[in-house]
Amino acid sequence: MALLATAPIGRIVFTDRALPAVQPVNFVLDGTDIVIRATVGSKLAAATRRAVVAFEADDFDPQGRTGWSVTVVGHARAVDDPQEAARLAGLPLTPWAPGERDHFIVIAAEQVSGRRITGS
Repeated sequence: MALLATAPIGRIVFTDRALPAVQPVNFVLDGTDIVIRATVGSKLAAATRRAVVAFEADDFDPQGRTGWSVTVVGHARAVDDPQEAARLAGLPLTPWAPGERDHFIVIAAEQVSGRRITGS
């Protein structure tokens, strides 16, 4: 989880119309939960409501042939409680994409795995 905290971008893997979908997102950790901002009514917001998703982030140095990758699997949930949404809005999570992103998705880290590649 410490490595995840250093990555500015991750990828959420979810199901869209019975097919796997991957979307890059910026995120922040809230303890061991992954927090993402989305647009209300977006495909991502609809697809992740009470669903099992995967989340992956990584960092690689092609020159040094080093890097790491962390994958999290867990249930995603929409934040419906106004008090929780207000608290999450105070986290350092500013959307990169244009437009309103006032819908919070929280992924509970239920399984965490990773790999570190060290130079030869």
